[in-house]
Amino acid sequence: MRKPVLIALIAAIVIFAAAAIVLFQKYTKTNADLMEARSGELSAQSRYTDAIGAIAEIQDSLNAIAVSGNAVNLTQGNLKGEQKLNGPSSREALDRIHLLAASIQRTKEKIHNLEDKLKKSGIKLAGLEKMITNLKSSLAEREMTIAKLTGKVDSLSTKVNGLETSVAQANQTIAAKDETIEQKRREVSTVYYIIGTKKHLMDLGIVKASGGLLGLGATVLPSGKYDESGWTGLDTDKETTIKIGGIRADVVSPQAKGSYELVKVSEQVELHILNAAEFRKIKQVVIMTP
Repeated sequence: MRKPVLIALIAAIVIFAAAAIVLFQKYTKTNADLMEARSGELSAQSRYTDAIGAIAEIQDSLNAIAVSGNAVNLTQGNLKGEQKLNGPSSREALDRIHLLAASIQRTKEKIHNLEDKLKKSGIKLAGLEKMITNLKSSLAEREMTIAKLTGKVDSLSTKVNGLETSVAQANQTIAAKDETIEQKRREVSTVYYIIGTKKHLMDLGIVKASGGLLGLGATVLPSGKYDESGWTGLDTDKETTIKIGGIRADVVSPQAKGSYELVKVSEQVELHILNAAEFRKIKQVVIMTP
């Protein structure tokens, strides 16, 4: 009687032990599955946090790209304002646009990297996708504005270059006209004078003796033959004095009386022009000294 009971007890113990082992194995597996689930949840949470952080960083980048119609201080008010776009100001505007374009390109790369990470991680959340879509939309708007600004700068630069060319041509024309007017003025106002003794002037053929007897009582008159060498130009619009030197002098050429006077200044004779318009009607001034 005892032996069957013992056998039954042993069998019960074996069955209990087997059940305990099975239960322990199930517990271990369940615990492992739970730990894996928790690890996956933590990993997903970490990836989600990283994605949110990346989105915030991208949004900050977009906010930093302050693009607007006046972002590069472009104006179309007048020529003076447009001319500021040329030279350094133009380069500053283009540099500003290039910096904005480079920032937009970096932001595009960040969005692409974020999408690639989310795709590899398998995270698909409507909230995240909507955020990324909004980022792309904001980026596209800024890209469009940059393109418009670039076209605006190019257009204004072309316009300014054209205007500057026209202004330069106009200035050249004005300068040429001014030079022509100045030449005409100098031609009208300039006289040419020569100073010398009677013998010197006669040797040059500038004066001749007229009348008299045997050289006595002859009148010295201009011969009408003038050689440009030895003559000095005087712009009567700017100068009205001919310094002769010596203590006496005579004007042989037929300058209008009253248009000049001969005066002594510090014991030296000078010719002072009193009426330039009348004086310069005779272009050659012949002054004879003793």
